[in-house]
Amino acid sequence: MKKNQYTYVWVSLVILIFGIIFIPKIVDRVKTGTVVEHDRMNVMDNSEGLAFIINEKGHKRKVPSFEFINQDSLVISNRDYKGKVYIVEFFFTSCPTICPIMTKNLVEIQNELKDYENFGIASFTINPRYDTPRVLKEYAEHYGITNLDWHLMTGEQETIYDLANTGFYIFANEVPSAPGGFEHSGMFALVDKNGFIRSRVDKFGNPIIYYRGTITREQGENEEGEKQQIDILLEDIKKLLEE
Repeated sequence: MKKNQYTYVWVSLVILIFGIIFIPKIVDRVKTGTVVEHDRMNVMDNSEGLAFIINEKGHKRKVPSFEFINQDSLVISNRDYKGKVYIVEFFFTSCPTICPIMTKNLVEIQNELKDYENFGIASFTINPRYDTPRVLKEYAEHYGITNLDWHLMTGEQETIYDLANTGFYIFANEVPSAPGGFEHSGMFALVDKNGFIRSRVDKFGNPIIYYRGTITREQGENEEGEKQQIDILLEDIKKLLEE
């Protein structure tokens, strides 16, 4: 009985020490918004080098091979982006929610980098049944897409979804109940001249992996307190262009 009493005393003492030392720190981190998930997307280290994304095998994650038809009915593959720094996104032209914001942000980036020859954008529609080359061409003209290396691509839906969900780990799916009938991530992936996915790191040294594309620079941040990342994306594109 005494042995059990001693055990309870020790356990209580350990819990008490933990509470005194660690609980205030945890509460403070929650109050100030510095929990890890918040840091990963909102607090970035502006170091010179950009991180490589490492896959489950310990290798640098590279863009998988792809081949689709663009808005000019031309066959475009990952080989056409060799030697270029480019952004990857998944969208659809009839999207009533985040796609117009994403496209606006990308057009701003296009315009600010108009003097760089080795910059491009790869936009893959997740509604290829509707988004034919003609529809994609009209969309490009409507939004002022002028970069010759900005290809809006369509093809087999299953192949596109596999590229999004398995190739880039950027969510895309057909959901009839969702606005426009589809759900997808509003993130941009950044790819270097050699086809590797790159990003800056957070203050813990972890790569943020993707850049938020659903908040404009004018907005600054959304209702959840998530900050726009177009400015840092521009900075990081320029770093890769200069490598």
